[in-house]
Amino acid sequence: MVISSLCYADRVKCLHPSFENLFNYVLSHDLLHMDLGRIDVDGDNVFINNINPECVPEHEQQLEVHREYIDVHILLEGRERLGWKDTKTLYSCVQDYECKSDSALYQDLPTSYVDLLPGQFAIVYPEDAHAPLIGKGKIRKLVAKVRL
Repeated sequence: MVISSLCYADRVKCLHPSFENLFNYVLSHDLLHMDLGRIDVDGDNVFINNINPECVPEHEQQLEVHREYIDVHILLEGRERLGWKDTKTLYSCVQDYECKSDSALYQDLPTSYVDLLPGQFAIVYPEDAHAPLIGKGKIRKLVAKVRL
């Protein structure tokens, strides 16, 4: 997992060929005031889910894992805690991997947490089991999906 602020996005663009396209789009649009929903940046290769979810307590959130896409969680408004655990140490699967949703769910507890503030992002690779949306109240965020 990589944690940073949008003002340093240039430093991470080299980590994947599509990151430059993604971050250029995010930095050149007022996504906080755009309609909620899917935004196609490069079809199914790079797209953004612009969402306004309700956060949940730590003990209610499960870890999720993806295989086909890298997640880039970008906080626009509010405060969000993300849990993290190395996928090699997972043991309590509650939903097997599903291709359609590109996800599996685990009941394990995260081994560490990070708090995101507006303008910050987390890049989550397939080896990063993560529990997003931990906190209180509604937030506004982007979850970009970047095909491996």
